[in-house]
Amino acid sequence: MEYKVLGKTGLKVSAIGFGAWAIGGNMWGPQDDNDSIAAINKAIDLGVNFIDTALAYGNGHSEQVIGKVLKTRKEKIYIATKIPPLTWPPPPDSHSKDAFPREKIIESIETSLRNLDVDCIDLIQLHSWRENWTNDTEWYETLCKFKEQGKIKHIGVSVHDNMEDEVLGLIETGRVDTIQVVYNICAQTPKQNLFPKVQKYNIGIIARVPLAYGALTGKFTPNTTFANDDFRKNKYTGTNLKEILGKIERFKTIIGSDDKRTLIAYALHFAFSNPAVSTTIPGIRNAQQAEENCNIFNRKAPISSKILNELNEFFIQKTY
Repeated sequence: MEYKVLGKTGLKVSAIGFGAWAIGGNMWGPQDDNDSIAAINKAIDLGVNFIDTALAYGNGHSEQVIGKVLKTRKEKIYIATKIPPLTWPPPPDSHSKDAFPREKIIESIETSLRNLDVDCIDLIQLHSWRENWTNDTEWYETLCKFKEQGKIKHIGVSVHDNMEDEVLGLIETGRVDTIQVVYNICAQTPKQNLFPKVQKYNIGIIARVPLAYGALTGKFTPNTTFANDDFRKNKYTGTNLKEILGKIERFKTIIGSDDKRTLIAYALHFAFSNPAVSTTIPGIRNAQQAEENCNIFNRKAPISSKILNELNEFFIQKTY
């Protein structure tokens, strides 16, 4: 495992983190808690020390599963979770107090602390951000009180897909330590404006969806279907599925392989090879996926400058 510093938090986190959305048991199809527990344990065994979850993942179930595992481990594992907004997504003309009123923030953090069964959360994130909130301060003042009480250590936000530029003004205020954003081979727009600015202000980037919701593993076909409770059922259908499959074929051609483990290795190496990225958080649902994601450092697959340039030039537009 490789480790990088998470911006001005100073935390030295694993380059591969644990994305815990799917283990919440909602929006990704059926999930067995035993598989989830095995996945977390295997990831920790392989050097993962950063887990990203949210109160909204299974209405707290993801946090609860993580909390159970933490009680059985001696390693220091950094936990990041998120406060859900009152409405999803918040309207662009709203203010932060409409989505994250003081009472909602307090209730959410206290619930997450109970779910995780910890006294302090390493990183708390607003699960949404809108540009119109840049000058709002109530949310920040509320979180600062939790910092003073020793219940949270660091503050971040998660930005909507394809809307990363909405956070540019917030960076200048100095109120956040981290920003979570979609970044993968098929979704590279954060490099244009966001990444240069976070490097200037030493903000840690958490790159989510590094495998494009599983598409970059090469497992999707024109006949792929998803369970009714899997959000990808609406995302990867019809022309959208055809379009992403075309991109994956191009990806396979560039790296010269259609082997699943090689595809995963190149996709994850790409995500954290950008100097602005501190950690990337692929979703992990079972022990096998933990091994596939965390063992990439044993596969000797660093991206050559030639391949990196080709990937950079081809995949720059729509988020997947």
